[in-house]
Amino acid sequence: MSLPALPFGISSFGNLRLSGRIYVDKTDLIFSMVEKHSRVLLTRPRRFGKSLLISVLQSLFRSGVEDFQDLKIEKLWQEQKQYKVVRLDFSETSSSRLERFELNFALHLMNSFGVFGFQCDSYLLPDLLEKLSKWLEEQAPGSLVLLVDEYEAPLTATLEDPKLFNLILKDISGFFSVIGSRDSVFRFMFITGIVNFKNTGILSAIKGLADISMDPEYGSIVGFTTQELKDYFSGYIEEAAKRLETEPKALLLRLTGYYDGYCFEKTATVRVMNPWSILSFLIYPTRGFRDHWFQTGGQPSILKEFFRSGSLKDPKNFTAVKSIPLEQFGCPAIGDNLSDVDLLTQTGYLSIKSADGNIAIVDYSTEEVRHAMAGMYLHQLLGKTIEQAGVTDFAIRLAKENLETLVRMFNRLLESVDYAAYSVENATSAIALLQIAMIDVGLAQVIKVIGKEDSALEVHVGERTIVLALEYCRPDQKAEQLLQVAVGQLEELTAGMPSRRNEFLRIAIVFSEIEKRIVLLSVVTST
Repeated sequence: MSLPALPFGISSFGNLRLSGRIYVDKTDLIFSMVEKHSRVLLTRPRRFGKSLLISVLQSLFRSGVEDFQDLKIEKLWQEQKQYKVVRLDFSETSSSRLERFELNFALHLMNSFGVFGFQCDSYLLPDLLEKLSKWLEEQAPGSLVLLVDEYEAPLTATLEDPKLFNLILKDISGFFSVIGSRDSVFRFMFITGIVNFKNTGILSAIKGLADISMDPEYGSIVGFTTQELKDYFSGYIEEAAKRLETEPKALLLRLTGYYDGYCFEKTATVRVMNPWSILSFLIYPTRGFRDHWFQTGGQPSILKEFFRSGSLKDPKNFTAVKSIPLEQFGCPAIGDNLSDVDLLTQTGYLSIKSADGNIAIVDYSTEEVRHAMAGMYLHQLLGKTIEQAGVTDFAIRLAKENLETLVRMFNRLLESVDYAAYSVENATSAIALLQIAMIDVGLAQVIKVIGKEDSALEVHVGERTIVLALEYCRPDQKAEQLLQVAVGQLEELTAGMPSRRNEFLRIAIVFSEIEKRIVLLSVVTST
């Protein structure tokens, strides 16, 4: 018996149902949302299924339960009325020029509302909004449903240009002001985006708008939970396990270990996986565990700017503990006040891992994201890939090569850093750079930072355990004395440390601030 087709790349609910593809049934949560709220905002990162959720709502309000046979909502939904559903996607209007954006925006509104009889003979946005307001006033109360996808896409595309940002903000706010002033005509409104620009007042005209983005009840309204992965995709997991010559349970553990971990709600208990990554793997399992979401989910250009000018330029910040007030989550500052933690949490690179009072501890959402971010960090630090820096087969050589070769590899990395642009100013930064390189080559799950002030690494690779202790030598210090400090730290860290590998390699090294490389080392091996 063949498996039902995967819903990869399908954001139309009607097409998905007609073609018999797998649909992970979220309709009980959708029913709860519609029953409790008539005006809803949901923010989630890219590639999480927001557009499919919009399509589900479009089908539900336009045709009732016609497309919902055997789904949970079929017996819950009692409304018989069919509504005029206006669906907007503001990502289609983005532009780096105000005039072009306003024309795109006007045409998009004209076409979307025009399906139900709206007409305007002017492409000027103020004229169109005035005429739209009058047209809405003529519609029957409760006759329309408004669905807006990626409402802030034109704004996130212009974060680096504050003047343009504010002009586009004024235009979009003007549209929502018209919608808010004609509130009675709408049975339901649903708005999605990546970032909640709450402090701009962009959605303030929408009366009673419920932001469910951090509500635990809707923590899994998009994305796949581990249980859903088992319930809906077990056949594909079994198929993939056969092709990879492993057991389904073992493969499931690897899948969840690499792709599970996104958390968007304030109790930090509901975790989901990105559908794009999971479906990409299940289609091509022999290609291995790739960074599917990171490669296609969009890497905001402003993130690269943070590497050059913000706190991200210090390698030690890759592993630093990060926190953010829960009240700020989903409401980032903009302009000069925009921080890396705000940006990374809103775009999905960081997720809530625990909450203590009003403070959320955030970390990389998944091992996929951690690996991809390590690659991005490393490329920014080196200006090239690790291979282009002359370090090939890094993981393999860590497992097999002798000490001298290992140190030469480390120095190739260290000497390739653009020290004029990026800070490597202490032992923590230097050891973090080596750690980033090891994560970039796939060692994230077998490496950890240890030692005083995070100045040592422990990595298990092949049949070898390596413990590396580093001291940072400034111009007024003696490298020989610091080497003995590193040796002492190494002995303290490894005292009684069990090793399940055949070889236990302990390396004490000294990094020179002047030479930007390892200048002294001492090693103790045991088998």
